[in-house]
Amino acid sequence: MKTQALLLSAVLTVTLATPASAEGGLAPGVTIRTTVSGEGTGHNTWTATVQVPGGSSPDPDAPPSALGTREHADALVTALRGKGFAARAEEVDWPAFADTPRGALGWRVRVGSFADQASAAATAKAMAANGFTAAAEWTGQDGPQAQGPQHVRVAIVDPRRFTGQVVASHGESVAGRRTTSALSAAAGALVGVNGGFFVIDPRDGIPGEPAGVGVYQGLLQSEATAGRPALLLGDRPSIGMPRTVLTVGDRRVDGVNRKPGLVRNCGEPGDVPTGRPLHDTTCTHADDLVLFTPQLGTPTPAGAGVEAVLDAHDVVTAVRAPGGDVPAGGHTVQGIGSAATWLTAHARPGARLRVGTRIFDGARPVHPAGVVNGGPWLVRDGRIAVDAAADGVVHPGDPSFVYGWGVKRNPRTMVGLDRRGRLLIVAADGRQPGYSEGLSLVEGAQLMARLGAVTAINLDGGGSTAMAIDGRLVSSPSDATGERPVGDAVLVVPR
Repeated sequence: MKTQALLLSAVLTVTLATPASAEGGLAPGVTIRTTVSGEGTGHNTWTATVQVPGGSSPDPDAPPSALGTREHADALVTALRGKGFAARAEEVDWPAFADTPRGALGWRVRVGSFADQASAAATAKAMAANGFTAAAEWTGQDGPQAQGPQHVRVAIVDPRRFTGQVVASHGESVAGRRTTSALSAAAGALVGVNGGFFVIDPRDGIPGEPAGVGVYQGLLQSEATAGRPALLLGDRPSIGMPRTVLTVGDRRVDGVNRKPGLVRNCGEPGDVPTGRPLHDTTCTHADDLVLFTPQLGTPTPAGAGVEAVLDAHDVVTAVRAPGGDVPAGGHTVQGIGSAATWLTAHARPGARLRVGTRIFDGARPVHPAGVVNGGPWLVRDGRIAVDAAADGVVHPGDPSFVYGWGVKRNPRTMVGLDRRGRLLIVAADGRQPGYSEGLSLVEGAQLMARLGAVTAINLDGGGSTAMAIDGRLVSSPSDATGERPVGDAVLVVPR
């Protein structure tokens, strides 16, 4: 499997310099490459994969539960064969992540190999009639061993030659979702790609809010998820592990521009069930203190607790039930649980509660013009190093999540920096049999390394992956409904 993965990575790299790769310059210091690679689809087939019991998620990219133990797989095979289905169990190995074990990740159970999706779907329907849940799947998206075609677009920005800026944009407000092409067109961007992870479902918070750190026009609009990397933008782009420190008065603030009590992707002290990152999971926080900025662009969330209104000088002008506008130039602060008790005691009209927001990259304070969250790491110090477990992509007790999200091929958006300080922005289409399969996390890391990245991270992907040139969508999003509205974007903007 490793040999095949390396071969595929080499194919992708070689393709960048062959006639199958189209290259063009949008401006001095900005180059676009479009590559097509792979070995076609003749060795891939449709099959019916049995789904195993698992949780449900409103996230359209949430992977289905497909892996179980060897014992569970053997029992399924026996039961299916007893109903006349030629079932088979397939072992899925852990990929070459930097911080996970080797050996078997789990086992999937499948029935048949079909030339078309309709035949696989008909078999899945027949299985359902016999009490089994199954879905038609294309084996070209199983992972590196599947090979298959790839469409990849690479934007290369040389800060020594480009006179414009690379910025992070959420559009007119932090709340709400907009397509990458719309954000690009509004900013007059040469190139735009979707940015970081964000909230989709109102049950997880405020739709559109970053699920991790977010800085736009130099203003912190969302707190960092501890332990996850991010793209930092300014005069010279960099990739780091930002940490945010927020205070109101003498108390630590837990979050910015999110619904108190809900923390998408977790990663904060006091979060339940974990204070570590846990991707695509919404943790709860019983004693939450959350700061809101005018850039939220919508009334603050209504609910339990108390809210203090601060003017531009951090003076409390009102204390109210949660839910209302944020004053221009000022803030509001909401507290629940013990944070509400503290806020009630300290936020008296006329009192001053100084607001402090600081960002650190390691121990060093930084003042980036923009920050877009991401994860996991793909390349560090010139070496492939996918930290899937530390980043929260590995869910304890649920091998299906990392299998669907990181082992299988998906659309990917990635960013990296090469030794010359050039920013590499990559969008790989996926989940489209016969056109583009997508990349596993390890394949994505291999590609970034082959492109020359000495450091690189994964951004939001799946149905969010999109690239626009001059405000026009040029990639092929995987959602059936077309380009997905996202939370923010990375934009290459001319002077």
